[in-house]
Amino acid sequence: MTDSTGLDPEDRKIVTLARSARARNGVPEGAAVRDETGRTYVAGTVALDSLRLSALRTAVAMAVASGAKSLEAAAVVTESDTVPAEDLSAVRDLGGTTTPVLLATPDGTIHQTLTTT
Repeated sequence: MTDSTGLDPEDRKIVTLARSARARNGVPEGAAVRDETGRTYVAGTVALDSLRLSALRTAVAMAVASGAKSLEAAAVVTESDTVPAEDLSAVRDLGGTTTPVLLATPDGTIHQTLTTT
């Protein structure tokens, strides 16, 4: 269950969406981002022979491809206790240095909130 203590309802929503993508697709990571208009983009890890993308980079790419101009927040659900620098860079490229990245465990508990600086 998502630890919602102090978590904005819209942030809780993207954690839930990321968690659902991970579970539904049976992938190591699920991610969701929210753009400047409140639209959300959800993705899981992409692991093809010719293409490998983290869930977060895939979600950012989906936002860009859909016309998003900025990001308000991002969430990643994973067993890892870190977010790779390349993933944070992708969020920063679209959202700027103050965009929060919520790192959650598979049960939805927020492990930490990162910034892209």
